[in-house]
This record gives sequence, structure tokens and C-alpha cells, in this order.
Amino acid sequence: MDEAEILPPGFEVRLAPTDRAPAAARRCLDRLHARLDPDGLETMRLLVSELVTNSVRHARLESSGWINVAVEEKPRAMRVAVSDPGIGFDERPGPPQPGGGSGWGLHLVEQLADRWGFSKDGETKVWFEIDRQTA
Repeated sequence: MDEAEILPPGFEVRLAPTDRAPAAARRCLDRLHARLDPDGLETMRLLVSELVTNSVRHARLESSGWINVAVEEKPRAMRVAVSDPGIGFDERPGPPQPGGGSGWGLHLVEQLADRWGFSKDGETKVWFEIDRQTA
């Protein structure tokens, strides 16, 4: 393994709550290309984009606010947590309505992640894990 492939056990990126945040969050995952199979990495990109979009659209953050993306490498999975100091939500939503333009973010996380959850402890945090493929 060359030095370019060596990652710390995890990393964090803090983003401004703007329309550019989802794309920036996807790009921060590029450094994982050697650590995860291509399908798993694409799933992570989709899910992190959905969660960051939720923060931008629904957290009611001030322009001075932030969205944090934390990535942790575990022996058998990659874990991503997206957090913000916004208003959060009270419970897991039901399935999105057909024809609706929004409401798909957490539904996709629930369908595509191997595990996921959320917490509210001074900030709202939604996390998910994608299992790493083993040979």
C-alpha cells in the first residue's frame, strides 16, 4: 500500500449550510476510493448527499451555522455521521409520498444503509454504516 492510500481511522469536514454543501460532502468521500468497493462508495456518496441536503433545507441554520460530516473506518464497515445544531426532527418519518419532490433522504438511508440511526443531544446527528465487502 502506498502513502496515498493510508488514511487515519477517520476524518471530519465542517461545511457551510449552503446549496454547495452536498457536493462538497460527496467530494470529501473521494479519499475513500481505495478503502471501499465502488458500489459501496457510490452508496455512501448518495446517502451523505441526502443527509447534508436535509441539513441545508430543514435545519433552519443561520449563515454562520455549520454541517459536520464525520467518517470513521471500522474493521467491517464505514460509518458516516452528519450533524448540525439545527431544529432536528421528532421521529423517523414514514415513506415518502409518490410524486412528492422531497422526503426521500431518510427513506433512502433506511433502504440502502446496513445500519443507521439518529440522536439529538445539543445537535442533531444522523449516522449510517455501509458494510465493507470481504473476499
